[in-house]
Amino acid sequence: MFIRVLKFLLKFFAGCFLCGLIISIVGYAYYSKDLPDVTTLKDVQLQTPLQVLSKDGELIAIFGERRRTPLKYNQMPQIVVNAVIATEDSRFHEHFGIDLIGIIRAMYIGVKQKGFSQGGSTITQQVAKNFFLTPEKSISRKVREMILAIRMEKELSKNEIMELYLNMINFGSRAYGIASASYTFFGKTPDQLTIDEAALLAGLPNAPSAFNPISHPNRALTRRNWVLSRMLDQSYITQAQYKEAIQKPLNVSYHAPQIEFSAPYVAEMARQYMFEKFGENAYTDGYKVYTTITKQDQLAANQSVQKHIIDYDIRHGYRGAEKILWKNNETPWDNEQIHQILSKYMCYNSMCPAVVLKATDKEATAVLTDKSHIVISFEGMKWARPYISDNRQGDFPKKVSDTLKAGQLIWVKKPADIWELAQIPGVNAALVSLNSDDGAIKAIIGGYDFNLSKFNRATQALRQLGSNIKPFIYTATLEKGLTMATLLNDAPIVRTAGSETWRPKNSPPTYEGPLRLRIGLGMSKNVMMVRALRAIGIDYAATYLERFGFPKENISHNESLALGSASFTPLQVARAYSVIANGGYLITPYLIERIENSNDNSIIYQHQPLIACHDCIDDPIATDSTPISLGNVEDIANESDNEEPEQGNLKSDDDLILPKINNTSDKNTATKYAPHTISSDIAFIMKDGLRTTVFGGPGWQGTAWRAKALGRKDVGGKTGTTNASKDVWFSGYGGNIVTTVWMGFDDHRRELGRTFRAEGGANTANPVWVDYMKIALKDVPVKEDIKPENVITVTIDQKTGLLPQSGADTMSEYFIKGTEPTHYATKEVGTEVTDSDGNTSELF
Repeated sequence: MFIRVLKFLLKFFAGCFLCGLIISIVGYAYYSKDLPDVTTLKDVQLQTPLQVLSKDGELIAIFGERRRTPLKYNQMPQIVVNAVIATEDSRFHEHFGIDLIGIIRAMYIGVKQKGFSQGGSTITQQVAKNFFLTPEKSISRKVREMILAIRMEKELSKNEIMELYLNMINFGSRAYGIASASYTFFGKTPDQLTIDEAALLAGLPNAPSAFNPISHPNRALTRRNWVLSRMLDQSYITQAQYKEAIQKPLNVSYHAPQIEFSAPYVAEMARQYMFEKFGENAYTDGYKVYTTITKQDQLAANQSVQKHIIDYDIRHGYRGAEKILWKNNETPWDNEQIHQILSKYMCYNSMCPAVVLKATDKEATAVLTDKSHIVISFEGMKWARPYISDNRQGDFPKKVSDTLKAGQLIWVKKPADIWELAQIPGVNAALVSLNSDDGAIKAIIGGYDFNLSKFNRATQALRQLGSNIKPFIYTATLEKGLTMATLLNDAPIVRTAGSETWRPKNSPPTYEGPLRLRIGLGMSKNVMMVRALRAIGIDYAATYLERFGFPKENISHNESLALGSASFTPLQVARAYSVIANGGYLITPYLIERIENSNDNSIIYQHQPLIACHDCIDDPIATDSTPISLGNVEDIANESDNEEPEQGNLKSDDDLILPKINNTSDKNTATKYAPHTISSDIAFIMKDGLRTTVFGGPGWQGTAWRAKALGRKDVGGKTGTTNASKDVWFSGYGGNIVTTVWMGFDDHRRELGRTFRAEGGANTANPVWVDYMKIALKDVPVKEDIKPENVITVTIDQKTGLLPQSGADTMSEYFIKGTEPTHYATKEVGTEVTDSDGNTSELF
C-alpha cells in the first residue's frame, strides 16, 4: 500500500514538474519573443541634459528635465554601493538576476492583499524595468522583467549592472543618478559623502517623492535610520559607526546645478540651435555645447552694460512706485496680503520688490518677500528727483517722505552697506564683442535682464546707426581717390525739394570752413559727410557698404544715408568694423566652437572659422574706382531710388553666428580664409583715422576722447547718435578685439533725451565700451600695425593738406602711392601795417 502511494506521488510530482517545465518553456518562448537585446546596455546612452559651456569649459546653463552626470563604477564610493545593496538587494552578489526568496515574499503579500504592491525586484530587475519596460504592475510585465534580468546577468558583470543602476535611478528633485543626487541634496561629489549621507540617498529610490528630505524631512530621517540599521545587520558598518551616523541631523538643502557665470542670451541662442537640429533629443542625449565666450569678458560685459543702464536711469529721475497698495486715508494691508503681492514679483539683477510700511523725513521702513524688514535712509534715495519727461527732471528730494509713502510697492537693492531705492530701467542696451581675426564672439549682451525681456537686441534689434556709419562711407571715398588730407567744406547745407527743406546739422552746430577729411571723421562733422557722399554718389556708397557685410535690403538710397539713416543690428555693425580692424577681411562671427556627446566624448561638430589672412597676397573684389571730382559736392546728389528700405524687408541676420545645419558633417579641417573685400592699404589708413577720434589732433579733440582712459595706443572707434538721440552707439577696436555698444528704448518713439547735457554716443555709449574694454584688453598685448608697402608717409600742411611751405604748421599723413599731394600750399603774405607811432594793425 505504502509503495503504491509512493509511486502515485512520484508520478504526480513528476507530472507536475513536467507540466511546469512545459509551461515554463512555452511561457519563456511566449514572453521572450519581443524582448530587446540586453547587450545594448553595454553601450547604453543615459538621458543626460544639454549643457552649454564657455570656451574655458565653465558651465553657463543646463537644459533638460533630468539632471544626470554619469559615472564609471570605479568612481562610485564603496559606502554608496554597500548602502544600496543593503537597502534594495541584500543578495545582489549571490543571485542570478532574480531572488526566489524575494519573489515568494512578493507573491505571498500579493495574494494576501489581492494585488501586487510588492515587487520583490532585484537591482538587476530594476535596471531591466527602467531601461526596457513600462512601469505597469502586472504578471506579464514581471515575467518579462525576470527573463531580461537573467539574460543581463549572463551578459553583464555585477559591477556593470550596479553602474547602470546608480547612474539611472531617480532620487527625486529632478536628480537622476548618484552624482546628481549627491550634488542636489548635499552640494558634494559622491566620493565626499559620509555614511549617514550615503544611507539617506540609498533610501530615496524606493519612493523619491515620499522620502524627499527637503519636502518630508521626518520621513526621510526615519528612512535613513532604517537603511543604517540594514547596513549594520549586514556588517557594512560597525556598531560605533552606526551610533555616530544615526545621531547626525539630515543637513540637506537644495543645490541647483552650479552655474559658473550668467550668460542667458548666449545660452538661449545655443539652446534654440540645438533644438532646431536635434528636437527634443537635444535635452536628453547628453550634448555639450562649447561656446566662444570667456568668463572674464562676459562678466565684464554684464557689469558694464548693467552699470551704465542704471546710471542713465538714475540721471533721468524716479518714475514713482511700481504700485500703490493703499493710501494714507485707507486701511493698511495685513502681513499676509503684503506677502502674497510680493510673492508675485521676482528679483532682477539684485533689485527686489518691497512694500513701504512707514516713511518719515529721515527714513522709510519696508518689508521684503522673505518678511524681513529693512530701512531706507535719505542717503539711499537722495537721487530720486521726479522724472517728468525724457528731457526734464524735477528737483532732488529734501527728505525721505517727499518720495516714499506707506503702501507703496517699490524696488530696492543693497549694493554695499545700506539699502537703496531702485527702479527697473526702461532703457535698454546691447553689446557685441568679437575677435576681429576670426569672428569668435568673446561676449554678447542682448539686454538689461533676460528675465525681463528675452528679445536679443544684439542680434535682432535693427536700429539706425547715426554717425557710426561714417567710417564705411569714408572708406568708399578713399577707394574713389580721396585721401585723409582732402579738404571738404564744413559749412551749413540747405536742400530744398518742393515745399520740403532739409538742413543737416553738425552736433554741436558749429562750422569751421574747409577741413581735412581726417578732422571731419575725428570730430564727426555731419555736413562734411554729406559732401563726401555727394562726391562719390549715393548708389556707389550704398553698394560699397555691402563689402562690410551689411545686407543690401537695409541700405538707404538717399542723402540721409550719410547721417546713418540705415538700420542694422549691433552684431552686423561689429562685423563691419572688424573689416577695418583686420586689414579688409569679411570674417563671419560665430558663437559655437564645438559640440560634444558626453556619453562617449565624441566631437560631433567642430567650427572651422574663416580667418583674416594677414600674410596673404589677395586682391579685393573689383570695384569702380574711377577718380572723382569734388566739383559736385555742393550739388544735390542724384537720388534715383530716393527711398528708405521697407521695414518688413530688413534683415537682422540673427542666425549669423550659429552653425549652418548642413555644415556639421564637414570634415575638411584645412584653414579657410575670409574674403578680402577691402584693400589692405585702405583698411590701414581708415583704421588709423579711427584712432584720430580718440587722440584728436593739434588744437582739437576727437569725439571718442574717453577711450584714452585705456592707456593704449592701439585703440580707435566711432561714436554714433541719431536724430533726437533715439539711438546712441560706440564701435571700436583694441588689439584684435572689436566691440559695438548700442543703447536706446525698445519703443522707437522714445528719446534718450537730456539731463544737464544731451545723451549721445560720446557720453552715453562710449563709457560702456571703455569699462568693458578695460577688462577685455587686460591680457591682450598692444598691437603694432605694419604699414603696407603701398602706403607712404608724407609731411603735409595742417591747414590745406598740401605740401608745406617753410614755416608752416605740419604733420605726417598716410597716402596710398599715387594719391599723395604734389602741389605746395600757398604761402600767406602778411597784411599788417605799422603807423608812425610803431603800432601794428591788420590792413584788411
